[in-house]
Amino acid sequence: MKKKRLWGLSLLLSILVLLLEAMIALIVSVCYGITQESPNAGGGSAMFVLLLPVIAVIATVVAGALSVGLVLPTVRLGDALGRRLGGREVWWWVPVAAGAVSLLVVGGIVALAGGAGPVAVAVGWLLTTAALTVPALLWRSRRERIFGPVLLWGVIAVVLTAVLGGVGFWTGLIQEYHPPALTSADIVGRWSDGKGGTVTFTADGRVAAVAVDDDLDDPGAFDDLDDLNDFEAGGTRDGDDDLCTGQGTWTHEHGGGRWSQEVSITIDSCTFDYWNVGGTETRPTLYQYIGDPDSWDLYELTRTHGGP
Repeated sequence: MKKKRLWGLSLLLSILVLLLEAMIALIVSVCYGITQESPNAGGGSAMFVLLLPVIAVIATVVAGALSVGLVLPTVRLGDALGRRLGGREVWWWVPVAAGAVSLLVVGGIVALAGGAGPVAVAVGWLLTTAALTVPALLWRSRRERIFGPVLLWGVIAVVLTAVLGGVGFWTGLIQEYHPPALTSADIVGRWSDGKGGTVTFTADGRVAAVAVDDDLDDPGAFDDLDDLNDFEAGGTRDGDDDLCTGQGTWTHEHGGGRWSQEVSITIDSCTFDYWNVGGTETRPTLYQYIGDPDSWDLYELTRTHGGP
């Protein structure tokens, strides 16, 4: 009969597996994010590299906490179910236990988030169950010299995931997001922020703004975080001190590509900066950042169907 692996070694093995799973999830998340509509945030990659050692330490600590708080209870529950219902400990009770633990975890997250759709809940439950099952099975494994094979196959899985993502983008099977390529004619018309502010562009280079926010870079532009959240959720601003109304001129700069497009508006009574182009071909937007660009909080204008 094989001896049980020391508890500390099982913990290290679980941490290793969770870190490998996290790397795979990160790659999938990055690939998915590239396909989604988003502002250009290319500068974030350099910051990520600089913070990588700190992130690695934090990830290891989190993986250790999850191993003790979720993986170990999954192992114990699986063994208990096997003894209670089958008379002996067998591996196939581990996925059942992982499913039960995952149900509690996903249910708690959904409750804290205020609810979620059934598809999102089902996908989250399946992914969490799989993520717990693998380290739990390896935790109870009695095989010797298991760290090497786990690390080898884990690295292969990480690299393969990255390669498949790269091939998908290279072949076009996965479509990378790009902002729409607008012409000056596409900009002509009325654009609205959905909260009462409008900007109307005419073909002769004139522009008229009505109640457009004009103090997005000022930390005091919003009274507090609740004011900002209410504004982004569809509410209105309190007061008219930071709202711009006036007439002036506009130009459209194509730049060196889709990410470099800018729409500059010059109105004597307004001080806002140039507008970036975002959205999609069927729903283009003009946007500016609210405060720090890294926050991705955007003040957006969308074309109204009413025209100019």
